[in-house]
Amino acid sequence: METENINIGIKQENLEELDPKAKKYLRGDGANLEVLRDKRLKGQLSVKEKLYGQSAKAAAMAEKWLLPTEHGYLEAEGLEKTWRIKQETILQEVDIISSRKPFDMVLKDLGPYRLDYTLSGRYMLVGGRKGHLAMIDMITMDLIKEFQVRETVRDVVFLHNEQFFAVAQKRYPYIYNRHGTEIHCLKEHGAPLKLQFLDKQFLLVSINKFGQLHYQDVSTGEIVGNYRTGLGRTDVMETNPYNAIISLGHAGGKVTMWKPTSPKPLVTMLCHHGPITALAFHCNGHLMATAGIDRKIKLWDIRKFQVLRSYSSYAQSMDFSQKGLLALSNGSQVQIWRDPVGSHDYGRYMNHSMVKGYQIGKVCFRPYEDVLGIGHSMGISSILVPGSGEPNFDSWVANPYETKKQRREKEVHSLLDKLQPETIMLDPSKIGTVRPPRKKERLSRKEVEAELDETVQKAKCVTFKNKTKGRSKPSKKAKKKEEVVLNAKRSFRELHQVEERPLKKQKVDEVELPKSLQRFARKKL
Repeated sequence: METENINIGIKQENLEELDPKAKKYLRGDGANLEVLRDKRLKGQLSVKEKLYGQSAKAAAMAEKWLLPTEHGYLEAEGLEKTWRIKQETILQEVDIISSRKPFDMVLKDLGPYRLDYTLSGRYMLVGGRKGHLAMIDMITMDLIKEFQVRETVRDVVFLHNEQFFAVAQKRYPYIYNRHGTEIHCLKEHGAPLKLQFLDKQFLLVSINKFGQLHYQDVSTGEIVGNYRTGLGRTDVMETNPYNAIISLGHAGGKVTMWKPTSPKPLVTMLCHHGPITALAFHCNGHLMATAGIDRKIKLWDIRKFQVLRSYSSYAQSMDFSQKGLLALSNGSQVQIWRDPVGSHDYGRYMNHSMVKGYQIGKVCFRPYEDVLGIGHSMGISSILVPGSGEPNFDSWVANPYETKKQRREKEVHSLLDKLQPETIMLDPSKIGTVRPPRKKERLSRKEVEAELDETVQKAKCVTFKNKTKGRSKPSKKAKKKEEVVLNAKRSFRELHQVEERPLKKQKVDEVELPKSLQRFARKKL
């Protein structure tokens, strides 16, 4: 009895010692040992409960050490506004490592520039309009490769990792490796204007100058889809990260949403009264921002396809950060909007002015960093945006410090886990669910006739009891059988909704013909 009381006391002390962070790792409520009479079972359970408490403490300590940072935003005091704080002021307050992240790279003869980041945010790919391509390691700031293709470059995009990237050049899209070697020339795509890559499906998507949308599987080389949009030339294309739906912005103010297995758009939305200039999707996939030449910026709820907010402004490029900040570019000005409450009511958070005359082509947030990359007519720039990036990365999803062996293993696992193009849909939560039962398909004429004959045969085989006083005569039995057959036919037609065919062709009411055709009418006998 003394040992039992000691075990129960140890258990209660362990639970009381656990702080709230450790209690959330417990496996439910502990067992009530006072009710048990079996001493052996009670001792085993007390040891188990003690181990559960130790594992909860260890998990809490791991959380303390593995998740050391939390995202933070600029906070103004008094009448001060956050959008009046300049980059010079921010650089004076941040640590040494963060102060090295902003830079200005002047390449005035080869712009305007487009840029893209890998999923981990470590590598940046830049492409100049006049054929300049370069890959940079953003942690060490080393130039990995730089070369000149001597052809117009319209867009650049990384593939599944930093080993390969695609470039939209003057006539065709090309695939290069990190050493600058040309791997493939995709002539089926034509002259591309914009590129996107779907990393879960290994699909490279392009829109060419004739308005044709191409999907190509880069793991097998197969063309999955080739569709004509029918709405003219466009260079506004973005991917919804939630469901991998491709959205295009057209000159008529429409936004169309496509998947590789459908020749027609899933959704066609009239968003603006003029050409659409920019598109962006929130990380949760339910919020879309559009900008048009009508000087309107609208926020849409994709689940309802309704406008949430509309602002009077103009943007040539837009991008959402991992924490929901919205970056807009207009001429040489960059604005960052923030939703402070969570009600999709965005307001100005930060402003940044480039040198007068610079024309910004693209803004892109760097993943897992509070950094915004800017590609403009005179080169590339990078600024600090506090609170824009996710502070803690998952090494199983995107690891900026992965080794060569880890990269190879991740590539193999991603190929094994590759999703099929059929999994792309507006609501991906339907994958793995059971379809609702469909209505029974209408039977063919032969099947209905066969079932009717079978029903009639069953009705004819019905036997009747013999009755007295002349009620079992053959004539009355035959009449009863006829009634049973007629009732069976009637119930069958009501069940299958089969119309009774008339025995004779019904006469059509005569129509009075015009005088010029009356001489061709049949004369009544």
